Amino acid sequence: MNKTQRKTGLIFFPAFDWAISPTHPEREERLLYTQDQVFEEGLLDFENIIEYKPGLATVEDINRIHICVPQASKVITESHLISAGGAITAAEKVLTKEVDNAFALVRPPGHHAMKVVHGARGFCNVNIEAIMVEHIRKHYGPKRIAIVDTDCHHGDGTQEIYWHDPNTLCISIHQDGRTLYPGTGSIDEFGGPNALGTTINVPLPPRTSDEGFLHVLETVIMPILAEFKPDIVINSAGQDNHYTDPITNMRFSAQGYARLNERLAPDIAVLEGGYSIEKALPYVNVGIILAMAGLDYSAVREPDYNAEALRQSEQITQYIERTSSEVMMLWKKRRDMKKTIVGTNKYIKRKKQIYYDTDGISEQQEETVRVCDDCGGLVMIDSFADTGTRIHAVIIPGQSCPVCREEGEAFFDRMEKGKYRHLYFQDRDRDIFITK
Repeated sequence: MNKTQRKTGLIFFPAFDWAISPTHPEREERLLYTQDQVFEEGLLDFENIIEYKPGLATVEDINRIHICVPQASKVITESHLISAGGAITAAEKVLTKEVDNAFALVRPPGHHAMKVVHGARGFCNVNIEAIMVEHIRKHYGPKRIAIVDTDCHHGDGTQEIYWHDPNTLCISIHQDGRTLYPGTGSIDEFGGPNALGTTINVPLPPRTSDEGFLHVLETVIMPILAEFKPDIVINSAGQDNHYTDPITNMRFSAQGYARLNERLAPDIAVLEGGYSIEKALPYVNVGIILAMAGLDYSAVREPDYNAEALRQSEQITQYIERTSSEVMMLWKKRRDMKKTIVGTNKYIKRKKQIYYDTDGISEQQEETVRVCDDCGGLVMIDSFADTGTRIHAVIIPGQSCPVCREEGEAFFDRMEKGKYRHLYFQDRDRDIFITK
């Protein structure tokens, strides 16, 4: 193995028994064509590319990060446990130094699933990256972790889960939410009062090509990562920015994806979206695998690739340059923003309306976070879904301070069901999950 090559683990799970419907873009064929291409190109013949079988996540893994209503077993299938287990397997192989990096090519996806789960949204029931992240922290201690979401759709679930966590950097580069589901991901979505700047959004205009994505990588993502200094970098590797994807409007190519992953050098990549099953995914995934393994990917090309036809306009280039500059200006001001946002408040509330488009459920939620200079802050959530279920959750953050812990424990002890169907206590620090 030469100096530039890396040992890369691959975990496949096509989920043969799970699909939104037989003709829906989110079905098992999404990965079958990729598997065929990997075998056809002989990638597993390279001594530094090793395939592993996915493990099985547990309900405890899910409860470590989610509040599933009424309980985890009611919102998942075995395929979700294997998909999350595949992501965990990727992490285990990297953390035990069996490989240098790993790519979990698994489904169902997860990056639209938020802290509270009443059902499925954006094809996602539970957040497989977040489940993996908390497994890492449970078994390998506190880590500073960066999640770079390159899916065409804003990674709103991952953002919401880590909104208050100063030790998790969530960067999402996506098609502008004014033109695509889920309609979020603007620059000013910048993190909670105790974690300003650990949420970064770079919304891009439709028809952005390789040039625009790689500009953001070099001028925004890499500088912020260098300053944040994560212990682990995760690519939430959605591939629906591809120019042939049927449900998006971007112009990224397999070569662009490969260059992005070569430069980003993620420790772990986890597949998210991507619905051009034959024209994009086999080529994009092969390019990413070769790039992660430090192998030559220059010959990876889609049959219909035409660089000139995909070139972005000068207006788009200028727009992306302005957007990148605005994001970096915000990043540089992040430490001075807390006093302005918080004022003298000891608690900050935010109200959210969440729509579970896959299951047709509407949720109204009020979240309260304790303003804290020592940890991510105690979080309390009052959630009501139009299924008729109202719940309340108390969440103790990872690496919690004594005050947030004491207030959270006391509040939960005092609570009685009353108007709530279920009460939940989630202690991310001590790995405790209680319902009543």
